[in-house]
Amino acid sequence: MARNETPRGREEPVAGRTVQHGTGVQSNRAFPTEAYPHHLDPFVLFERFYIDPDKGFPMHTHKGFEIVSYMIEGGMEHEDSLGVEHTAYEDEAMRITTGREISHSEFPADGRACNGLQLWVNLPRAKKDVEPDYVDASAAELPTETHDGATVTTVVGEGSPIDLHTEMAYLDVRVSDTWTWSVPDGWTGFLYGVEGEGTVDGDAFGVGDLLPVTDARDVTAAADDGTVRFVAVAGRPHDEPIQQRGPFVL
Repeated sequence: MARNETPRGREEPVAGRTVQHGTGVQSNRAFPTEAYPHHLDPFVLFERFYIDPDKGFPMHTHKGFEIVSYMIEGGMEHEDSLGVEHTAYEDEAMRITTGREISHSEFPADGRACNGLQLWVNLPRAKKDVEPDYVDASAAELPTETHDGATVTTVVGEGSPIDLHTEMAYLDVRVSDTWTWSVPDGWTGFLYGVEGEGTVDGDAFGVGDLLPVTDARDVTAAADDGTVRFVAVAGRPHDEPIQQRGPFVL
């Protein structure tokens, strides 16, 4: 199977892998890795980044995809070639449409370490050269609902000010009992563990674990003691090759 193909069928959780970026920033990458060497069309990559106070990403260039950054702890300063300067803090999100080309930098705020989640979403080939764009959302702007056994915040999806050129949903879920996630027919998705320990469909699932969901089905998550937190992301595939070349997706 080629690296950029999305496997189909029921899969089991797999642990993320440590990635050391050239700037000294360390990440736990969910995919693609040696353990899971696939993109999940329309998703290019997903990782949790950890930036120490003296590290960060100086100004660099991207093109051909969209970036969703969602903060878990601390703050991250963003500056870009559109003239945007913004700091995102815990439970806040930023979306960058790189399109034909954008340059940006990312550094921890307030002299403190930070960590968060970053998702790269492919742009369909017909939109690779769209104008670059940026939008952010505070925690108060992201809809949060309490269900039996879970609290769900919509990072991307209905009610959120964050939208993309790809039809998708991105949920931040805190499960205290059980919660069932339904992946729409024809969509591809994944779960990624953020905090705590639990199970998904009976399999152990914890911090840094990935569960690819490449068939339309229901996934049931349950907490062990306390609360398990994960993100649930799904989108409609473009059915186009994902050609990643470092910071560019061609």
